[in-house]
Amino acid sequence: MNERELNLANRFMQYAQIDTQSDPNSTDFPSTSKQLNLSMYLVEELREIGIDDAILDGNGYVFATIPGNTDKENVQTVCFCSHVDTAPDCSGTGVKPILHENYDGSDIILPDDTSQIIRTQDHPYLKERIGDDIITASGTTLLGADDKAGVAIIVELANYLTQHPEIKHGDIRILFTPDEEVGQGVDKLDMDRLNADVGYTLDGGVRGSLEGDTFSANAMTVTFKGVSAHPGYAKGKMVSAMKVMARFIGSLPKDALTPEATEREQGFVHPVAVSGVLEESKVDFIIRDFNTAKLLDHQNVVIQLAQEAVDAFPGSSFSTEVKEQYRNMREVLDKHPHIEANAVEAMKRAGITPKPDLVRGGTDGSRLSFMGLPCPNIFTGEMAIHSKHEYVSVQDMDAALSTLIELVQIYEETA
Repeated sequence: MNERELNLANRFMQYAQIDTQSDPNSTDFPSTSKQLNLSMYLVEELREIGIDDAILDGNGYVFATIPGNTDKENVQTVCFCSHVDTAPDCSGTGVKPILHENYDGSDIILPDDTSQIIRTQDHPYLKERIGDDIITASGTTLLGADDKAGVAIIVELANYLTQHPEIKHGDIRILFTPDEEVGQGVDKLDMDRLNADVGYTLDGGVRGSLEGDTFSANAMTVTFKGVSAHPGYAKGKMVSAMKVMARFIGSLPKDALTPEATEREQGFVHPVAVSGVLEESKVDFIIRDFNTAKLLDHQNVVIQLAQEAVDAFPGSSFSTEVKEQYRNMREVLDKHPHIEANAVEAMKRAGITPKPDLVRGGTDGSRLSFMGLPCPNIFTGEMAIHSKHEYVSVQDMDAALSTLIELVQIYEETA
């Protein structure tokens, strides 16, 4: 590894060992205080690099500025953003990152649980990374490349640009967010303090990927009402809301409009939680599609099936509640085509083949785009995320760093 790659690897492995798992059931913000351990560390690290204004605000956001060094006016201020938290899906406690230097293409057996094997047949992208230096966890936790790889890339960008003043650029804003994995990463973000014109999240996968499309997303709750009665005297009286709910869930699509049967641009309805007693039962859904207008169509499918369920149980009824969660950032990015075009050009200058892609989910960039900061997503190399098989290539991280270095110069050149 060269010096820059070694810096990236060391930064990332240091960050990975700090437990920052967020909690979807918490009412606090950030949802877990341990996320702040990494955020405080990053502030100190940025200050050591020479970023004097690095700060952690009261809501858990890290802000910092790499000052511009150009004489040009009207250079757009670019923000690079990554999140510090890791997913609740898999343990993030006691992460032991392992560096597999000069990866030879074989299956990777993780030492702390040898039943955990990262097989190339399950992870074909590994075959493209033969010769790279691969970082994994040890078999009992996730790794945290989602999104500590992005954090490491941005911090090393600050370090590199500080050491190379000959690279001309405008002001660059750094933002590290908490709680992205539980859907509230920018809930309390001070956009005036951020003070940027355009943004890029560093939270993508394979080398060259550039994501400008996300799902549009609604949350939907279906509530069934039954009729309560003493079970010993219930004949002709009782109507169980739980049985109505069970019939409803059993009628949901199985071969289409469901996560396990859809891919690419296809949307879905997905029950994520159930609760209830005899008199009232609820099903919580997430509704997803890249075409915002189709969300209503999907919700109507749910409503129709709910109606069929209550029709089968006379005396029962149902109601629905829908809340907007986020929207496809494509609706914003199409109004600012230079943002993605600049990223494509930056990749080409860095010798990377751009791979436009879409996100079957949301990112902080989804919300930021509709908060006034158009914000597509750039690759970091994070793969097999939210699992014990998570891995990242050091050379992918370095390729992302090269992209950012070229990108900030493009904004300066075209001002």
